[in-house]
Amino acid sequence: MSIEHKTRTQLVAEAIREKILSGEIKAGEPLRQAALAEELNVSRIPVREALLQLEAEGLVNFEAHKGATATQLSADQIDEIFDLRALLEAELLSHSIQKLTPRDLLEAEAILYDLEEAVERGDTQLATGKLNAEFHGKLYCKADRPQTAELVDMYSKNSERYVRMHILLAGGFATAPEEHRTLLDLCKQKDIDAACTFLKTHILSAKEDIKELLIKMEQE
Repeated sequence: MSIEHKTRTQLVAEAIREKILSGEIKAGEPLRQAALAEELNVSRIPVREALLQLEAEGLVNFEAHKGATATQLSADQIDEIFDLRALLEAELLSHSIQKLTPRDLLEAEAILYDLEEAVERGDTQLATGKLNAEFHGKLYCKADRPQTAELVDMYSKNSERYVRMHILLAGGFATAPEEHRTLLDLCKQKDIDAACTFLKTHILSAKEDIKELLIKMEQE
C-alpha cells in the first residue's frame, strides 16, 4: 500500500522506527535503502531522510562504507541511558507534580486505564510505546522544562525496544500497570519525594533486568 505524499518522510520514519522497536529489524541489522523504499512504495529520498531522523533519535547508525544499521546497545550503554532517564524524569516530575490539576490527574487515570486494558490484551506495542509515553507525559506536563523533556523523549525512544524485550522475556508486563498505579497515587497525594523516589526505582529496576538479559544474550 502506497504511503501518502503529505508527510512522507515522517510516515516512513514511523514505519521503520516500529520495525526496529518491535524487533522485526534486529539490532545491528543493515538497513537497505532500496529494499525499504520498495517495501514502503516510496523513492529512496524519504527513506534516507527518515534514516537520518532515526539516527538523531539514536535508533540508527551510519558507518562509512557500510551504510545504515539498527543501533546495537551494550549493557554499559543501557546503564548510562537508564541512569540518565531516572535523573531527568524525576527532575521533570518534581517540577510538575504540585502544578498538576484535577483534570490532569483524571486524564492520566484514563490513559492508565487504556494501558491496563492493553496489558490484558497482551498488546506490548501499544502499552510500552504510545500509552506509556502519554501517561508519563501527562504527569510531567506542568514541569515547564522543554529541553529536559526533549532529552527524556530521545532516551525513551532509544531504549524502548529494550523495554519491550524486558516485558516479553522477563515478565515486566505483569508489574507495569501496578507500578504505574502506585506512581499516579503518589502524584495525587502531591508527595514529591515519594513519587520521585518511586519513579527512579521503577526505571532503575527495569535497567537491571534489561542488563541481565543483554549479558545473557551476548554470552549465547
